[in-house]
Amino acid sequence: MTEPGTTSGDTSRVLVVDDEPQITRVLRTVLTSQGYQVRTAGEGESALSSFSEWKPELVITDLYMPHMDGVELCRRIRSQSNVPIIVLSVKGEERTKVEALDAGADDYVTKPFGTDELLARVRATLRRAVAPDAALAPIDAGDFKVDLDSRRILAHGHGVRLTPKEFDLFLYMARHPSRVISHKTLLEAVWGEASQEQPEYLRVFMGQLRKKLEPDPSNPRYLVTEPWVGYRFNPRG
Repeated sequence: MTEPGTTSGDTSRVLVVDDEPQITRVLRTVLTSQGYQVRTAGEGESALSSFSEWKPELVITDLYMPHMDGVELCRRIRSQSNVPIIVLSVKGEERTKVEALDAGADDYVTKPFGTDELLARVRATLRRAVAPDAALAPIDAGDFKVDLDSRRILAHGHGVRLTPKEFDLFLYMARHPSRVISHKTLLEAVWGEASQEQPEYLRVFMGQLRKKLEPDPSNPRYLVTEPWVGYRFNPRG
């Protein structure tokens, strides 16, 4: 099921899930040409089986599939792993894309997409998931402690499980405490320059962080909105 790559590029394992054989064929060809190891699945249940057996380092999944859609697949994967997930959507599916991000997806690519854009998203997602930090000493951020080695957050002494993108977002804010950080700066820092047309990323992921880190998510003390500008992290609320 796995095809050897034709270049000496990245050898990360990528699981592609889509019920359209043409899409899976194209993605397999594009990804293996860059050295990635690829497996494909045509629906969610077989994808979960392959995920458990093969342990991919990235999942790319369509949103609309029979039996189990991409949103539910994201939830099922996220319940057992922090592996990065990119979802494929079509224009006009903004609500479903937000649901997928809320279910644990890290990024999305809109169909029809160019191969250069897809590969750039894949590289960026994998790079952020595995890139070592220059300084692995834990960061003390007021009521929080960030363990860079294990990529875990301690909130008031209790461990909190974050997805890769949730962790990256909180880490950036923890490194810039008490400062107003613009939407543009956060988007570029966490998702890259191509994210400027997807401002819903911030709203969804900030909402997820508040649910996990704030005593009262509807009245945030730590992750504060600065209207029309961005967000500010208050280390001690």
